[in-house]
Amino acid sequence: MSALIQNILIKVGQKKDRLLDILLSVQEAESFVSDENIKIIAGSLQLSEIDVRQCMSFYHFFSTKPSRHRIFLNDSVMANLMGGQKVKEAFEKVLNCKQGEINADGIGFYTTACIGMSDQEPAAMIDGVIFPSLTPERVRFVVEGINQGKSLSDLYYLPLGDGRNGGAALNTMVNSNIRKTGLLLDDYYKSGSALTIAIEKSELEVIGIVKTSGLRGRGGAGFPTGMKWEFCRSSEGAEKYIICNADEGEPGTFKDRVILTEKIEMLLEGMTIAAYAIGAREGIIYLRHEYQYMRQHIENALAVARTKKMLGNNILGKDGFDFDIRIQFGAGAYVCGEESSLIESMEGKRGEPRFKPPFPVQKGYHNKPTSVNNVETFCKVCRIIERGGEWYRRYGTKQSVGTKLLSISGDCPRPGVYEIEWGMTLYQMLEMVGATNTQAIQVGGPSGSLIGKTGFDRKICYSDISTGGSMMIFDQSRDLIKDVVLNFLEFFIDESCGSCLSCRACTQQIRNKLEKMIHGKGVSTDIEDLKKWAKFTLVSRCGLGQSAANPISTSIANFPHLYQAMVQKEKDYDTCFDLASAVADSCKVVNRVPNF
Repeated sequence: MSALIQNILIKVGQKKDRLLDILLSVQEAESFVSDENIKIIAGSLQLSEIDVRQCMSFYHFFSTKPSRHRIFLNDSVMANLMGGQKVKEAFEKVLNCKQGEINADGIGFYTTACIGMSDQEPAAMIDGVIFPSLTPERVRFVVEGINQGKSLSDLYYLPLGDGRNGGAALNTMVNSNIRKTGLLLDDYYKSGSALTIAIEKSELEVIGIVKTSGLRGRGGAGFPTGMKWEFCRSSEGAEKYIICNADEGEPGTFKDRVILTEKIEMLLEGMTIAAYAIGAREGIIYLRHEYQYMRQHIENALAVARTKKMLGNNILGKDGFDFDIRIQFGAGAYVCGEESSLIESMEGKRGEPRFKPPFPVQKGYHNKPTSVNNVETFCKVCRIIERGGEWYRRYGTKQSVGTKLLSISGDCPRPGVYEIEWGMTLYQMLEMVGATNTQAIQVGGPSGSLIGKTGFDRKICYSDISTGGSMMIFDQSRDLIKDVVLNFLEFFIDESCGSCLSCRACTQQIRNKLEKMIHGKGVSTDIEDLKKWAKFTLVSRCGLGQSAANPISTSIANFPHLYQAMVQKEKDYDTCFDLASAVADSCKVVNRVPNF
């Protein structure tokens, strides 16, 4: 066994469920995972080599090819609309290689889905360091500097970011861009105040306060938080877990990135309160790979919490209240935002969704009762415990109480994070961010809805138009079908785990049909086919598959004229098949002139 892997196993633990950590540590040290190391890891964990390889193949960021540096350029909608194509061409030119290749200098260039920087696009991740607001000129500056052997921090072309981004632990050009504060983002919260109040009450009283508040999960599903904790606490088994879902993979969403940056202490405190309420001793932050630049920042916050006795044994002097938190990095898979997929990933497996029931609160991590909550949810708990459930209900609407953090990006002069009360209309939101000439808003990311002007009077709330936080604004200059809907479909195709035929195959057939229409070969029956095929994805196992056709179904419903414009009025049938083109290459090889 190599000294590298031996040291990693000592640090991480020689357990199958830590396979992801082991692979990530090897790759961080050597830039790739070699065949030899795969063999050693498999033998050490009593796995087959196929087990290790099939796990690696599921995630975007593992590599079996060595490289000196790896560049991942975001190819999301926002990146492309803000000049991403020119930035991509600049990278390919200066690197002298195409996307997906490693150049002669050992620099790999790849594209990847949204990296949580939609408010400062185009952005790239180079060896884990974020380079936002790229231009072709900045690309040339960075790559030339890398070739000269300069450190990445010496190649910063912008000042350090606002807030805590400029601190030594983060040291990044990323900006938090907090535009509007509220109950969570204001500066009136005192660290430790909520936890002190919580441990003076019984566990059931804490759950009761959260239930009274009406707080619902802020990750998108909106399940009542107090009820989830109650179910988890009452589930059989003394061993329970708290998991923070920080796998913020929905394109256009970046509010959790900002919370992790500016309010990390509140997050840790919220997780600790949850642990007290359900009786958990271990907590895990599942952090998306794209946020690895935050590692030291979060580890520092954990260390401080332990020093202050807010983590560890007998927390704040409460006998028997023992709880600690560790970070679990993902390796690049959107589907791991779904709680059961996340748990599978944490157990060192492919992040494929589990069948439900049982639910994680019954059998989650290691088949023990597990409460999985979003970053924003845990932070909201702190304010609720501090001020009370009834206080929290004063905000928002009767059915949707409290506030919501929105990640707003696109065609507006002030992209960033806004904390609003539930009940704001889309018109009011556009006015708030200064957007004009708006054609559409994508609410809730690709899995949400594309809303046109006739829907701008709708309210942002659970009873009308709900969102996990992503709000993408498109003005009249944008081609919604080609630039937005098609991109979203490609995203879902790429991110599908492949388990369900409805998700694996239907999305590709829908994409092919849409491309046919974009290329001018559409007929009226194609629109009906798209509507019908979109319904097939609803039988998929998880939320990703069930919402994978939403870009099609919502855009057809709200922008029918855009689809009608792609229909050939004089044709009822067009296969888009050109026989002459299909046989051209073969005829050239045999020197034959086709005779039709």
